[in-house]
Amino acid sequence: METATANPVATGSKTKWVSDPTHSELSFKVKHLMITNVKGEFRKFTAEMEGNDFTTSKIKVTIDPSSIYTNDDSRDGHLKNADFFDVEKHKEILFDGTSFKKLDQENYQLKGLLTMKGISKEVILDVEYAGITKDPWGNEKAGFSLQGKINRLDWGLNFNATLETGGLLLSNEIKISAEIQFVKQS
Repeated sequence: METATANPVATGSKTKWVSDPTHSELSFKVKHLMITNVKGEFRKFTAEMEGNDFTTSKIKVTIDPSSIYTNDDSRDGHLKNADFFDVEKHKEILFDGTSFKKLDQENYQLKGLLTMKGISKEVILDVEYAGITKDPWGNEKAGFSLQGKINRLDWGLNFNATLETGGLLLSNEIKISAEIQFVKQS
């Protein structure tokens, strides 16, 4: 396994890595009724890294908010409207990495600007780097697992309802999780 700071290219040209959509996922959890978590995912997104060293690479993620899936068509429709992602007006959610800091051999911290509904805020994600390997067809791949938390109110995702017991329908904290398998571009 190579380390993330290893130079994956012997030449001076910059290496480009693009997420493999069949081996990558971007999901989230939110507390519902304050007793259980409801999971969801974005089914359409791309992640790209450009650079010869992952710790200094440009990292960009583009998410299609209309691809949200929570296993409930009615809830998905509500999440797409103006109460949440307002997908008619806001066609993309963007993440632009600003730093990728090595903490130890496998663990990193990724900081970046997350833009939703025209609002940009810094987020910090914990990253586990699994290494680089070749698949059976000779494609060079790099694997990363990401975890983090955001406050949905920071991006204007304000909808909520008060329960009969006094609690809230949804928590403000959203847990983000991603498994990204990058493919080195030739």
